[in-house]
Amino acid sequence: MKVVHFGAGNIGRGFIGLLLSQSGYNVCFITRNPVKISLLQQRKQYTVTLANESEDSVTVNNVTAINIRNHEEVIKAVAEADLVTTAVGVSALKNIAELIARGIKRRLQQNPRPLNVIACENAIRASSKLKKLVYPKLSPELHAVAEQFIGFPSSVVDRIVPTQNSKDPLKVRVEPFYEWILERPEMKGNLPEIAAIHYVDSLDPYIERKLFTVNTGHCSAAYLGYIEGYQTIQEVMRNPKIREKVCRVLQETGELLIKKYHFDKDQHSRYIQKVLHRFSNQSLTDKIVRVGRNPIQKLSPNERLVRPSMQAYENGLDTPNLNSVMAAALLFDYNQDDQATELQTTIEHDGVQSAITTFTGIPNRHPLHKKVLSKYRTLLAIQSH
Repeated sequence: MKVVHFGAGNIGRGFIGLLLSQSGYNVCFITRNPVKISLLQQRKQYTVTLANESEDSVTVNNVTAINIRNHEEVIKAVAEADLVTTAVGVSALKNIAELIARGIKRRLQQNPRPLNVIACENAIRASSKLKKLVYPKLSPELHAVAEQFIGFPSSVVDRIVPTQNSKDPLKVRVEPFYEWILERPEMKGNLPEIAAIHYVDSLDPYIERKLFTVNTGHCSAAYLGYIEGYQTIQEVMRNPKIREKVCRVLQETGELLIKKYHFDKDQHSRYIQKVLHRFSNQSLTDKIVRVGRNPIQKLSPNERLVRPSMQAYENGLDTPNLNSVMAAALLFDYNQDDQATELQTTIEHDGVQSAITTFTGIPNRHPLHKKVLSKYRTLLAIQSH
């Protein structure tokens, strides 16, 4: 069985490639990094180390790579694959849609058979986003047959992979925990069961549980820690006061999730504690500037801060701690992050009130706008002293 995986980054190697290899797939990474391409082609394996006390390691076998600039090879690989996956970052999906479309076209014209394309990105229904990018690149007459044979099942992926320090470009260090959930109804054909994947009939509760807990909590620790001068998430989580603030944020989002999806309250409380424990893993060194990067994206309307806050408001729930994190995100001024620089430039030129509306989509007269603005001014005043 062959899988074509776009992206040979840390998530691609330390999560998706690892699990698929362990499930019996031959994994072909599509990337533009010449060093990784050469090493993957030569070694046909790499090492993944778990960030636990025993530093357990596993060798990932049956891997190779193709340069994404070699269009013909990539198209051929997609046309012949049993599965296609991605981990390139949701904003980069547009850059690979053309090649995937051309591979699908060849497959459908030469030998139509089922293929599932799974975008393993940190975004809501990333596979659906990819489908919307791929279909316009297929001729209209192929759309009907593509609907019959090509699936874009949505998934939820969860594993913390911090900044790497290894001298080996292929070696990757990851947290022990992982979760990969796939929505079965969107699949085409009889894809062999992959032991690492949890199949569900409806993904929505799991999408928002992960987004509003893991992603919201992670960036909460980052932004609250950043304004206090910390360098890593692990340092932040050793501070009882900030850890408690992060916990309160997740209790607020948890109240929304329980009301919306009827989650068991005790089970979700245990889920929150597990997430906090993961953030506290002292075997990891997870830099705040990595977790907090791209604040404009994280402050956008359908992301981990604004989406749960707005939904909570609509459900009559208050989110003072989450609002504080949104305000802290507006203060993220790391000068080596392009979005942080753009955010601060906009605040300086247009004022914070305008910036809140621009980046969060929250109207100026909305009660949440006023609450975030108030929290921002309070945090700014504290920073000034």
